[in-house]
Amino acid sequence: MTRPRRALRPDPRRARWERDARAAIGDRVDGGRIPLLLPPTDDPDEAFLAQVGFPGEAPFTRGIQPTMYRGRLWTVRQYSGFGSAEATNRRFRFLLHGGQTGLSVAFDLPTQNGYDSDHPRAAGEVGRCGVPIACLGDMRTLFRGIGLDAATVSMTINATAPILVPLLVAVAEEGGVPRSRLGGTVQNDILKEYVARGTYIYPPSASMRLAVDLIEFSTREMPLWNYISVSGYHMREAGATAAQEVAFTLANAVAYVRAVRARGLDLESFLPRLSFFFSSDIHFLEEIAKFRAARRLWARLVQETFGVTSGRSRQLRFHTQTAGSSLTAQQPELNVVRTTLEALAATLGGTQSLHTNALDEALGLPTEPAARLALRTQQALAEESGVASTVDPAGGAYAIEEATDRIESEAREYLARVEAMGGAVVAIERGFFAGEIAREAYRVARARERGEETVVGVNRYREDNPSFSLFPGPGRGVAAERISPDDEAAQVRRVARWRRERDPARGRDALDRLRRTTESGANVVPDVLAAVVVGCTLGEVADVWRSVFGEQPPSHAF
Repeated sequence: MTRPRRALRPDPRRARWERDARAAIGDRVDGGRIPLLLPPTDDPDEAFLAQVGFPGEAPFTRGIQPTMYRGRLWTVRQYSGFGSAEATNRRFRFLLHGGQTGLSVAFDLPTQNGYDSDHPRAAGEVGRCGVPIACLGDMRTLFRGIGLDAATVSMTINATAPILVPLLVAVAEEGGVPRSRLGGTVQNDILKEYVARGTYIYPPSASMRLAVDLIEFSTREMPLWNYISVSGYHMREAGATAAQEVAFTLANAVAYVRAVRARGLDLESFLPRLSFFFSSDIHFLEEIAKFRAARRLWARLVQETFGVTSGRSRQLRFHTQTAGSSLTAQQPELNVVRTTLEALAATLGGTQSLHTNALDEALGLPTEPAARLALRTQQALAEESGVASTVDPAGGAYAIEEATDRIESEAREYLARVEAMGGAVVAIERGFFAGEIAREAYRVARARERGEETVVGVNRYREDNPSFSLFPGPGRGVAAERISPDDEAAQVRRVARWRRERDPARGRDALDRLRRTTESGANVVPDVLAAVVVGCTLGEVADVWRSVFGEQPPSHAF
């Protein structure tokens, strides 16, 4: 026998949420086969409402907007970059034509590490894992024919972010788009590089100074630009648990907020444009809970740590990428299933933008058919599945709420340990983050090796001679995108030609000014912009800072 449902007492918080929702989307609040927001089946207690609340209201467990995707879908932002600026421009156009709503740029390792494409240390890596950008000419080619006032741009770049953003500003302003109208995001999160990726150049204190210089410049001159995206994705890819990903990401964010406050910037202006970047891993229910826990914990941390109470400043806005570490070279067609589950978890968890990995990324750069399928996966979720119709549809489920509480509690314990050490920078320098992640990565590797944790097609359900090919053609399996030595040689020639055709005297003067500004402690970004406009290369600017700050040597602590 079905238990009759008790009538809920009038709740002013629900009434306020419903008023805001109706103002945003009108009668569609009640439309569709599933209501926009499902209340608990019984009269909820105050503790539950304090933890979960309503969408668009602190602590934002159920989302940062009252109507979430019914009012506005997540941004479809596929991550692309390879070979050359010209090839990447073609891929951008292909994705935009296919319905992508935002651009996301992957840079190659030389660019990430502050080397021009013709530097000896760049040999063999040019264009391999992203687009090579050495000068203003490369950036012009990358965005040729793309309206930078219409498409927002996300750039996954850290150590050289204070160079790449000025290059983008220069190209936009050449095309008639002032920096004040340039929208997008730069990662600019150098701290996690010392933990999980290793594309740092300078010592941590110097790197933090450059990151805050870019934040300060963007705050004053680029009101639509998101100047930092604090990233947990790379730590999760390195082996972090869900709770470690949340804790270490938020600890780094606290360090950036403190650095910005020390610079004298207003937190009420800074915090609303602080954004985050998380992985969506294969553990479906835990990932939904992780996103909810991260939102709630950040809202509380901002108030507890900085005394900021305004709702907008306490919102955690984030981009999500499906887990590259879950992709397998064996039976790669299964990666479509994995990516779909991970993308679904991200949307059920309330992401603001999303990248879905291509099925062939365990083999190489994504091919055009695989990139199209990854894009269509998002579009099917958005347009066909119905997940966008209801806010936080998993909310209230016992398993989800328990996992949300557990992840928040575990993350708080880590945060307390980090604070006791003196904050994120000290904890990173001591190797605490890297050590905790390494232990978890080792545990998982051993469990999979022993068959205690299943990876379909790898340690169970293997096929020695698979005959299935998702993209028919010569041979079997999936043909990966390859970058040839000729592609690298052509890029090296382009950089050499750029240097020959510029005015060397103007470049030397610009670099001298940049050196003096760097040594004085003033904000470097205006001088970087002036330098790249007269033809200075990314490597030359990075070398100025190498001469002033020195380089951070590899360390077992990192």
